[in-house]
Amino acid sequence: MRFSWTGLILAPFPVPLVVSAALSGLFYDFGALPFFQLMLLVSCVASYSLTIFLFLPSLFVLSLWRNVTLAWVCLLGVVLGGVAFLLMSGSAWTASGPDSGPPTESFGAFLRGWLEDPFAVMFPLAGLVTATLYWWLGRPRRVAN
Repeated sequence: MRFSWTGLILAPFPVPLVVSAALSGLFYDFGALPFFQLMLLVSCVASYSLTIFLFLPSLFVLSLWRNVTLAWVCLLGVVLGGVAFLLMSGSAWTASGPDSGPPTESFGAFLRGWLEDPFAVMFPLAGLVTATLYWWLGRPRRVAN
């Protein structure tokens, strides 16, 4: 699959936009604009960073190994969404102790608690949406004669 600037610029944006809008609408009735902007900024940094430093290199390796199809790109997005969830939960685990200090429970026990949260499904789903959008925006266009 070829590299796409359009895919890189546009594909990581819809998920942070929807999540930020949903969270700001869920937690605030009115005056949610500053919270929305903060959530959008933080989630865009995470989304674009993961796309640039994790998804694109993985997609390049996949393209060397296999013929890149929509199914492979979707599977890669789901797997990397799960990896992003593990990275985030690992980061949260290191500060889960008393007064944000060292953790008092094992990572496995902490991860089981995080996996019970319905929010955990959002990461593989976000990876799937981002990867699908990148594939759709990066595919070659056919010109009608």
